[in-house]
Amino acid sequence: MTPSNSLLERGIRVERVQALSMALSLGLLFAVLHLMRKRYLREQYSLLWLLFCLVLFVFSLNTRLLEGTAALLGVKYAPALLFLVGIMVCLMLILHLTVVVSRLTERVIRLTQEMGMAKHQLEQLEQGEAR
Repeated sequence: MTPSNSLLERGIRVERVQALSMALSLGLLFAVLHLMRKRYLREQYSLLWLLFCLVLFVFSLNTRLLEGTAALLGVKYAPALLFLVGIMVCLMLILHLTVVVSRLTERVIRLTQEMGMAKHQLEQLEQGEAR
């Protein structure tokens, strides 16, 4: 195989990977919009997903931007930056969801205590009327 054929094959492969990544980021964008429309995903959570889809699509569309950003950040292999961004987004989502779960846990505990106190008061009232 001559070097020019290898570069040509490599260029075609990059274009296919680029098209695939654009298609996947658009697919994720449409999935997020669909979940928002069906009210399965609240707007407050969807903003982060929409931003993530937009960043992925822009980096997929313009590989020079990805390479420039990677060079600016000192990342030697530009596609590794996409993995880094993906991992950081996942960590941000996990942290956010952990905060939400913690708040909900506190709320459930408080509501359970209030319900127990209300039940106890109701039982006392019923016993007072029975006498």
